Amino acid sequence: MNGVPPKDIPEIDGYDLIACSDGAFHYLKEKNFPVEKLDFISGDFDSHTGNDDEIYEEIFIYTPDQEKTDFEKSLEIIKTKGFKQVHVYGGSGGEMDHFLGNLTVAFHFKDELEITFFDEFSTYFFSPKNLVLENVKGKMISLYPFPIAENIVTKGLNWSLDKEKLEITSRIGTRNFAAKDLVSIEFQKGDLVVFVEK
Repeated sequence: MNGVPPKDIPEIDGYDLIACSDGAFHYLKEKNFPVEKLDFISGDFDSHTGNDDEIYEEIFIYTPDQEKTDFEKSLEIIKTKGFKQVHVYGGSGGEMDHFLGNLTVAFHFKDELEITFFDEFSTYFFSPKNLVLENVKGKMISLYPFPIAENIVTKGLNWSLDKEKLEITSRIGTRNFAAKDLVSIEFQKGDLVVFVEK
């Protein structure tokens, strides 16, 4: 992504496809990332510059639609290639409108792709209706309704929920803590973003 970049390049071994959006390409080059390992670079290239870019021209996918974000266009390409699980780096931090926009895009793809974001503080994702987190004792766990989640039952958190409702305009479940190594989260209706501290 072209948001606030991670301090360190993530480990790329084990990934079947590696891609970046638009200006993130320059960040990767500056970090001496082996750009020849990129499968594609997608975007409208409004932040794409550099005299050596033509070397990698064969992996550029020009997606000029201004009605969609570069992230959204990248996910569409990934989906057409048959992938189901996506890890996102550089999707949050700094510019909060960028973060919220990426979260909204992920919401629209949540039934087709399993998208997990990674930043300097946490891992976060749209939760399935039944979720089990392991080895999390002492970590901060936040539950964020998007925009509402109903009949939530949690086990293993410091402040438990028992068939309760969270709603973005009234009550949210941020800054909780895992009291046990195993935490379970269930809900019946709506959508919930779960943040797990690194």
